Amino acid sequence: MIYKLKYENKDSAVADLLAKGVYVNTEDGLAYGEGVAAVVEIGLIVLQDGTYDNDYNELTPPIYADGYHYDVMAEQVIDFGTNLIEPRNPKHAFAGHQITEEVINEA
Repeated sequence: MIYKLKYENKDSAVADLLAKGVYVNTEDGLAYGEGVAAVVEIGLIVLQDGTYDNDYNELTPPIYADGYHYDVMAEQVIDFGTNLIEPRNPKHAFAGHQITEEVINEA
């Protein structure tokens, strides 16, 4: 199953992914939990690029979508509650899956 997720920020995302067993803490840092094949940290999504002068000084800042985003591929159903989203224009796809296949309504 493929989940597209949105959180308020990275800290709240990691805390939720740990609480749900998507991530587990190890001596070497975070690792995937049992049945989790992939976790992709999308992060902030740029809706409109910023503009810059020839010296790379910012003229107008980029505009970002709300939230901090992750994609998760797992064997099991995971209830992500209100963090589960159905993007209209996904920015990421897992290899072998069409972007339109990557929205699930289970959980």
